[in-house]
Amino acid sequence: MKRGLLGVAGVLLAGVALAAGPYAVRKRVQASMLVSGSITVAPDGTVKSDVIEHPEKLPTPVVKLIEHSVPTWRFAPVVRDGQPVMAKAAMSLRIVAKPIGSGNFSISIEGANFNQPSPDQIASAKRREPPVYPRAAIRAGVSGTVYLVLRVDRQGKVADAAVEQVNIGEVASDPELARWRRVLADASLDAARRWTFLPPGSGKDAAAPPYRIARVPIYFRLRRFGVPHPDEGYGSWRAYVPGPLQPVPWLDHRMLSSGVDALPDGGVYPVAQSLHLTTPLAGA
Repeated sequence: MKRGLLGVAGVLLAGVALAAGPYAVRKRVQASMLVSGSITVAPDGTVKSDVIEHPEKLPTPVVKLIEHSVPTWRFAPVVRDGQPVMAKAAMSLRIVAKPIGSGNFSISIEGANFNQPSPDQIASAKRREPPVYPRAAIRAGVSGTVYLVLRVDRQGKVADAAVEQVNIGEVASDPELARWRRVLADASLDAARRWTFLPPGSGKDAAAPPYRIARVPIYFRLRRFGVPHPDEGYGSWRAYVPGPLQPVPWLDHRMLSSGVDALPDGGVYPVAQSLHLTTPLAGA
């Protein structure tokens, strides 16, 4: 792999600059950052309040974008015992910078995940060893992110694992990108199929469905002499070539969302979200 992405050189209004690469692929290069926080929804589905974590670490255009968009969102009311109630959930947003020409990128909210853990969700892993970084990818300097979806049985074993998307952190030809997506995906699946999770408990939890479904992001990041990759850290941009979204035959279409890649590093996240957005991410 000879053509790396330099990452974001800076934000000018709503733009970022990236390294050069093969022309056809370079036009698809985008950069993103994850922003965490929480959101409270009123019984009528309007946004009562939202909190962004560490806004001082975020570029000003990103903060302004969130402040403008989130208050206009509308959600399906959360109903308990037949009555709509106030609901609060953790919020994770994927801010994406896309090319608009002349080396500049515009920013928008492209993914969101709203999670309020419940007893039938996967709470914690019993055994979850990370995948082995493929040697071929290390030698070639390839980095990337693999988004897995898992179906875990009542014993805590992974019954099914599939790859929804793989983003590659380098510019290359389409055949090369396809090859590296397969390499990172295979390494991720090999590890995930050996994971085990804590089974549901007794009592109420015993009535949980036969399978629990979760998403897991796996990040392959190269480090030099133990020093973290320069684009790591909250509020920093990650540049990559997005891979195609792959359908999962056994995943109910109602569990699909725009938040496949809006998940923080290192976690296991339920596919079914506790809040259901009914308006576009760009706002009502």
